[in-house]
Amino acid sequence: MIKKTVNLTAEGKKDLENELAELIKNRPVIAEKIATARAFGDLSENEEYSAARNEQKIAEGRILEIQDILKNAKIIRSGKKDKVVLGATVIFEMDKRKVEYTIVGPTEANPLEGKISNESPIGQALFGHRVGDAFEFNGKKVKIADIQ
Repeated sequence: MIKKTVNLTAEGKKDLENELAELIKNRPVIAEKIATARAFGDLSENEEYSAARNEQKIAEGRILEIQDILKNAKIIRSGKKDKVVLGATVIFEMDKRKVEYTIVGPTEANPLEGKISNESPIGQALFGHRVGDAFEFNGKKVKIADIQ
């Protein structure tokens, strides 16, 4: 099986490490919920037990997922960039308005926080361009104003 490298910013790695620590810290709480619900009797019709087991399944799945991501993580270097690359924050004009995004790997992507994946359509279109470059994306003119 080929391991896929996961591109993360240092901030993204720290966020995942914090989430992992929180999930691990909550394991005993979930175990206690299961034990308490088990004491209610018949497990086949015990909604509390089913909910607690489902919570445990989700938490354990996320723990494994985060551990796998961190094991295969490659940290993206930050700093001033001369072209749009992973980790760069790019400010561009589209439809007469300024837009700012940080280019991250798919694991960290969250457009509402201004983080887009390098694999997204706009991420791919921006990738490799320099300040002053102009191009068309989905029928709209895009001009790179700044890269940080």
